[in-house]
Amino acid sequence: MNDAYIYDAVRTPRGKGRKDGSLHEMTALRTAATVLEAIRDRNEIDTAEIEDVILGCVSPVGEQGGDIARSAVLYADYDESVPGVQINRFCASGLEAVNMAANQVRGGAGHAYVAGGVEMMSRVPMGSDGFSIAVDPYLAFKSYMVPQGISADIIATEYGFSRDDADALAVESQKRAAAAWEDGRFAKSIVPVKDQNGVEVLAHDEYMRPGTDMQALGALKPSFKDMGENMPGFDAVALLKYPHLEKINHIHHAGNSSGIVDGAAAVLIGDKEFGEKTGLKPRARVRATAKIGTDPTIMLTGPVPVTEKILRETGMGIGDIDLFEVNEAFAAVVMRFMQAFDVDHGKVNVNGGSIAMGHPLGATGAMILGALIDEMERSDKETGLATLCIGSGMGAATILERV
Repeated sequence: MNDAYIYDAVRTPRGKGRKDGSLHEMTALRTAATVLEAIRDRNEIDTAEIEDVILGCVSPVGEQGGDIARSAVLYADYDESVPGVQINRFCASGLEAVNMAANQVRGGAGHAYVAGGVEMMSRVPMGSDGFSIAVDPYLAFKSYMVPQGISADIIATEYGFSRDDADALAVESQKRAAAAWEDGRFAKSIVPVKDQNGVEVLAHDEYMRPGTDMQALGALKPSFKDMGENMPGFDAVALLKYPHLEKINHIHHAGNSSGIVDGAAAVLIGDKEFGEKTGLKPRARVRATAKIGTDPTIMLTGPVPVTEKILRETGMGIGDIDLFEVNEAFAAVVMRFMQAFDVDHGKVNVNGGSIAMGHPLGATGAMILGALIDEMERSDKETGLATLCIGSGMGAATILERV
């Protein structure tokens, strides 16, 4: 089996996923092409060398539909021999795109790939493509389906996390993200977004609220309490699955949950031969990838079993990992991960996460992988793990080693 190396990783800044967000006027096609162009130009590669472009997109309809990856290949003026494929593993789509590319390289199916993702949530709202587990009564009843926010609150209730615990993690995420930007830790990977006239429209993550404190968060109402306790009464559904819980403690709100944003990311993956041919130096080696299915009701615990799986398959222990990127879909997801493995928060999301900067669904997995590589290099660490929880009950993970 060949080794798969990561040669570069880039991302756009995250724009607020609303009509007043800086990226709202940019199409998904243009945003995806921005990171493809950056991968090509930064590395001076002949795109005819690229076997395929794999992009994650969670709502692949409208302007994000019709195989956005192939469309972005053409828009970015890659060689027309380069195909493209769009994939959807919900919130882990961007990481799964990278994992698929890495495993293709490892298996000898081509020497180089570009993988990543795009999601323009201000233009194509989450859920626009439909969701059978929510709308098909048979499957919804069978799986005890509840919205993700209720699932996050189930985690908090099941594992004993308080509102203050969640808010403290959110405040820390904001502080870390602000400090990382001030220190220039994202400078290596950020690609400013420009319009068709070459005018820069965004060069900095704009969702962040660095002044956030416990008092401000304490004033926010729980986002999922009404839908849980009143109509349509999702708490009752959850308690059918978890009858040992007396009630659901609703602790999550907009301030300790991931933000709705726009953005794209891309990663250049290749084998040793590709690096030698192009003169590029690899930044990291993909040691292992993993995915797993989990309980669809609590839904968001996937980072724990998938990490157990990837460690088991590699013969590694949690102590062998220097740094972790655990997507901050909701505060309880990260807290459960740290609790399960007794991992110090000083090793997890050290430059902030999606609570502070936002979660552009199809792109986030590739974004956190790039952040992991940047931080491994900055802090001189050798091994890192990236993982995300996933809708409908799944988990995905990747272990990287610095080269």
